[in-house]
Amino acid sequence: MERALTVGLDGSPESLAAAHWAADEAERRRLTLRLLHAWPLLVPEPTHVPSELDQNYWAKRLVHNAQTELQAHHPGLTVVGNLVADDAEDALLQAGSDSEMLVLGSRGLTPVESYFMGDISMIVVARTERPVVLVRADKPAEGSSAPEPGAARGVVVGLKLRAPCDDLLEFAFTTAAARDVPLRTVHGRSTPLHAYTPWGVDHTLTQEIVQDARNHVNQALRPWREKFPGVDVSDTIRLESPAKAVVEAAEGADLLVVGRHKHHPDLGPRLGPVAQAAVHHARCPVAVVPHD
Repeated sequence: MERALTVGLDGSPESLAAAHWAADEAERRRLTLRLLHAWPLLVPEPTHVPSELDQNYWAKRLVHNAQTELQAHHPGLTVVGNLVADDAEDALLQAGSDSEMLVLGSRGLTPVESYFMGDISMIVVARTERPVVLVRADKPAEGSSAPEPGAARGVVVGLKLRAPCDDLLEFAFTTAAARDVPLRTVHGRSTPLHAYTPWGVDHTLTQEIVQDARNHVNQALRPWREKFPGVDVSDTIRLESPAKAVVEAAEGADLLVVGRHKHHPDLGPRLGPVAQAAVHHARCPVAVVPHD
């Protein structure tokens, strides 16, 4: 099967922004870009029917317009349209199972407010077995404007360290290498209660905590640094809520990568607190990577 990156289209500005982001990424990774539009009322393809009588006209036009626009910006990229007679949730989950990556639009309220995510997007993010990237419409297209002075560009990945994170790090390193940008790893760890004293914080203890965390981070990163010697990697340890640490570190980044444990069959799909904070509060595109 041809390796593909799939983006969900629904006609919204958010999904078109996602399509442009997906086209850039597919070109970097040398993947086919698949434009998926799901419409339960899709009927068998009629023959010799005027457009005003074709029930599929608007669905076909939506995909065709997006395909034409993306192909104009990426003439060397293979872009295929895919109309599916199914509801969006099932179609996206199926597409995610046979794609390298799934890209969806995410509705931002204002630059300082949270994401607003529909039920479909949240369910897909929580259930699919492949990485899902969420893109906001108010994210400037790549190359459309210069970054703000002092903005920390590159890929940021949040590390938990309490479980294997090879899938997460593979995605983050591969993305940074494809973009030729730095990779910044962030690990947040709340200051334990016993570190607090009547006069403040026991700095000797907090330094020990930071050093212990850095040792674990270096251990997790060592094989990936060896596999990707061309990627400039830095690590940050923050003694604060992991969710807050990750969201703050992603300010100005090109992409934030966070992990999600694959759900147990007996439990409902859900996101952990760090992934929840990322998809609701980070302003840059967010990749949620499922892992064991």
